Amino acid sequence: MTDRKTAARQKHYGILRRYGIPRLFAVCILMVLVFTTYSQGREITDMFGRKFSITDRPKKVYSTSPPMTNLLYAIDPSMLAGLTVPVREWEKKYLDKRMLSLPVLGGWYGQGNTPNIEMILKVNPEVIVISMYKSAMNDKVDRAMRMMLMPVINVTLDAIQDYPEAFLYLGLVLGREARAEELAAYTRRTLSEASSLAVSVPVQKRVSVYYAEGVDGLSTECDSSLHAELIPLVGGQNVHRCKGGDLFGMEKISLEQIMLYDPEVILVIENVFYNKIFSDPRWQRIKAVRDKRVYLIPNQPFNWFDRPPSFMRLLGAKWLANLLYPERCRIDIVKEVREFFKLFLGVELSPEEAKRMVRR
Repeated sequence: MTDRKTAARQKHYGILRRYGIPRLFAVCILMVLVFTTYSQGREITDMFGRKFSITDRPKKVYSTSPPMTNLLYAIDPSMLAGLTVPVREWEKKYLDKRMLSLPVLGGWYGQGNTPNIEMILKVNPEVIVISMYKSAMNDKVDRAMRMMLMPVINVTLDAIQDYPEAFLYLGLVLGREARAEELAAYTRRTLSEASSLAVSVPVQKRVSVYYAEGVDGLSTECDSSLHAELIPLVGGQNVHRCKGGDLFGMEKISLEQIMLYDPEVILVIENVFYNKIFSDPRWQRIKAVRDKRVYLIPNQPFNWFDRPPSFMRLLGAKWLANLLYPERCRIDIVKEVREFFKLFLGVELSPEEAKRMVRR
């Protein structure tokens, strides 16, 4: 940076003197020029090889997907320039009030969703962050992002193991290194603990799990799906072993097939289904229902397990590990919830609030 400043100073000074500007006045102008140029921070190269000068600590950042937007929020909510989805009612209590006034710009996520390009250009973020999965949408995303007049950076976020590096990279690019390192350290510890637990459980003793999606509980995810990756992460066994058709998931399944699987635990994402599963005589034939091991996944402020697969899954991993293997994973889940909310969301929960979240 010093060499660049020196070169710029000499270049600007030479130009000013060539036009006959007095030495003292030229020096004053030079100081303004150099300060203006380099107070902008540093130069970065975006995913298309374009070079941009950005401030050391950008104040307007936009992401094209909910998982990435949520990750940026955890690092610093004040830098968000817009949202991909509106703030939902149950999220308001736990999110920075500034989120309520941000424009909803949309993004590429789920099925058929696209951002409002005109609105993005109007908001004019300093940096755009995307996470491109292997998808047929990539060409369309690539063409749209090349049109942008600001740097576009691609951050890998294909699996929960990508989170430590994602935090660190964004912290570096966006000038929030200390905060990012703090979050990355927590993430590494959590993943290490989950890995140790999974290794400690013999294959024949792994708890079988069915992930129930949809209001009828008859949609689920293949064992290889990123939407259900917490199950193998903590040593569980997803009963639905298959190769998913696409990134969206939500594979349809029959109740008869679930009966054949006869899972020991059922994880439920929809309140509507959870409220009726215990009273439905057909579901009562399944071991998890008979043993009362059916759990509604917490969703405050974002779902702890999936949809969107956000940083909340780090807490979800602790919650799930404690449910599947309470003897092996001896943690105070209420304490864990309170510590997580304070670190990632800056929210102080009472023990009662934390307990209600885990629905114990």
